Amino acid sequence: MNLYYSELLSNRTEGLKSRFRLALSSLVGRHLPTSDLPSPTTSNDNFLLQDHIPRDKKKKPKERRPFLASECRDLAEADKWRQQIMREIGRKVAEIQNEGLGEHRLRDLNDEINKLIREKSHWERRIVELGGPNYAKHAPKMTDLEGNIVDVPNPSGRGPGYRYFGAAKKLPGVRELFEKPPELRKRRTRYDIYKRIDASYYGYRDDEDGVLERVEGPAEEKMRAEVLEEWNRVEEVRREAKKAVKSGEVVSVAKEVLFEGMEEEVEEEERKEREKLEKEEMEREGRREFVVHVPLPDDKEIEKMVLEKKKRELLSMYVSEGLLEEQTEAKAMLNIQR
Repeated sequence: MNLYYSELLSNRTEGLKSRFRLALSSLVGRHLPTSDLPSPTTSNDNFLLQDHIPRDKKKKPKERRPFLASECRDLAEADKWRQQIMREIGRKVAEIQNEGLGEHRLRDLNDEINKLIREKSHWERRIVELGGPNYAKHAPKMTDLEGNIVDVPNPSGRGPGYRYFGAAKKLPGVRELFEKPPELRKRRTRYDIYKRIDASYYGYRDDEDGVLERVEGPAEEKMRAEVLEEWNRVEEVRREAKKAVKSGEVVSVAKEVLFEGMEEEVEEEERKEREKLEKEEMEREGRREFVVHVPLPDDKEIEKMVLEKKKRELLSMYVSEGLLEEQTEAKAMLNIQR
């Protein structure tokens, strides 16, 4: 029984050898002798396959990105390395969105992303030097937490500036960078003040809308009525004065009508007249000139004299000189002492 199984196993082994030989010969393109082929059960099977596989079908080793972009001389290669950097940036940006990574990990990720962005800018400049498109012209802008475009300056003064991504924007000390400073109220200059002044400011267009006319219309009518009433009253006084002069009854004109509103002027005239008389009296005493039997006017006589003077002034304003002479002659003929 054991002999039977050993023969069966040897036959199967020979069959496997023949099949392996045929497959290998068809792959290589030539028949190999049996002595040149190792046993399929040996450890040199992979080595044998590697020696007889065509070189163009062998797996190429993974290429590494050049350390300096200036070392690349091919435009297609430069664009390929740029795309590789873009994929790395995308993976790290997706990872930095997780707020549970911790402050140190978030800062490290943000530093790595900024380093890749700087490297990407080197490759983009190299692509432009090789005659390729300018990717930096259409690069996306940096935004804050609300989505507004911001510009974070670089302290070193070189490059696009340090940027923050994802959860790194909420780190302590970073949020303050995105807060807008309060706007200082700039004091306007005289030029800015007068720049917006036009004809409307000076009121040249107030009558165009009709509002001023509707507002000032009633006030204008009221003022006109008051002025007209005053003019009519003065004309009435003049007519009465003329009638009194013609009839010879000058005193018949009401005193309150002729001298309405002139009480202060009358008092001023009386005061001046009194001062004048006192001054003349003092001068006479200083010269030791004595006049015997000279009666001094009292207050009533002075008031009467001032009143007569005012009457003459009013009559001279409204009556001609010829009419005054005729009135004087008529009084003298009639012996009227008024």
